[in-house]
Amino acid sequence: MQISELYSLYQEHPVVVTDSRECVGNSMFFALKGANFDGNAYAAAALEKGAAIAVVDDAGCVPRGDGRYVLVDDVLEALQGLAAFHRQQLDIPVLQITGTNGKTTTKELVSAVLSKKFNTLYTMGNLNNHIGVPLTLLRIRPEHQIAVIETGANHPGEIAFLCRMVQADCGLITNVGRAHLEGFGSFEGVKRTKGELYDDLAGRHKFCFLNMMDLDLMDMAIERNIQQKPYVQGVALTEGKSGNPGTFNPFLKVRWLTPYGTAADVQTRLIGDYNLPNVLAAITVGLHFGVDLDQINEALEQYEPNNNRSEYRRTENNELIVDAYNANASSMAVALDNFQTIEHPRKMVILGEMREMGAESVSEHQKVADRLAKMNLTETWLVGSEFGRCDTSAIGNVTLFADVDAVKKHLGISGVSNRLILIKGSNGTRLYQLPDLL
Repeated sequence: MQISELYSLYQEHPVVVTDSRECVGNSMFFALKGANFDGNAYAAAALEKGAAIAVVDDAGCVPRGDGRYVLVDDVLEALQGLAAFHRQQLDIPVLQITGTNGKTTTKELVSAVLSKKFNTLYTMGNLNNHIGVPLTLLRIRPEHQIAVIETGANHPGEIAFLCRMVQADCGLITNVGRAHLEGFGSFEGVKRTKGELYDDLAGRHKFCFLNMMDLDLMDMAIERNIQQKPYVQGVALTEGKSGNPGTFNPFLKVRWLTPYGTAADVQTRLIGDYNLPNVLAAITVGLHFGVDLDQINEALEQYEPNNNRSEYRRTENNELIVDAYNANASSMAVALDNFQTIEHPRKMVILGEMREMGAESVSEHQKVADRLAKMNLTETWLVGSEFGRCDTSAIGNVTLFADVDAVKKHLGISGVSNRLILIKGSNGTRLYQLPDLL
């Protein structure tokens, strides 16, 4: 079947699903394959659930004469091709975001700002890979006025592949850092892969929003001679970081320079000065697309993270800074640096190991241990075998745990209280299970 024919079916049935359990009436089910499943086996169930069309690539699952089945050579390629074709029919601005750290938070902030003026379609959660991106593009409907697409990668060439599908009108790289080194090979490999967004934009004479304070991004943009729109100027205000009762305010407050030469203050609900560039990115994008200043500030003040990224939670026993969605060498360093600036009498960290660090894993985990040894902490808990390979003897009151289950068992025997606790680790360490126990 030609993509144009598949697109005609999509126009009749514009809800695309890949999980048979989520099928609704008038939807299209794409039978994707995974390491442990074959979506073709669930095509019949999808149709019974309400799907109008099942796109499959196994002729053996297609009943004779059943026109609800569409047989293609490769379901994933069909999904991606359909998304790319759909993108070509759109005449709304599309912003593409990538980066090592902060891309999901930046996407959320940018979308919150743009939504004050436009019907905005944006990536849900972190569906930013070769499956999530086409699904996001296929959610764009005629009523949408602008789209924000997050793209991620852990191997060279992935951003370039997604760029060809997204065909962005403008782009933004949050930063480049030491993450997924196992896949990228080196920090230079990270820069080349993230820079594929700049390559794409420059090649099509589009522009990027650029953090001029980031020397790596500056160099990457200059190398490619890409059109640039610099971030607005702004600073993080530091008042309120004292741990004295009644004065402790962990949230980032930003003062930024408006186009009229005046200063505007924004009190966010984000933890950490490292979120300053993410806030400035959202302001810059909002200004470019004509969102009113008051609406920009309102959106930033109203946005509250709830995805285990830069979250502040107060429980019955403790105060928590939950940044447990992911961790790499760069994000771990800035999280610890920010935590060190907070004045509190009883600070504690629970850190999970950083995954996909490749040959540099031992040295990068040792850097974390060395940093912890210089911090004034009441207690330190380190989770995962990679920390077990480090020299942690210089860290005061440190406890090593094999995994999160060991931590949960320990908490069941001996809890902690009256502390400010930073929780950070790679998603695979599952530290997000701990806040409810603290």
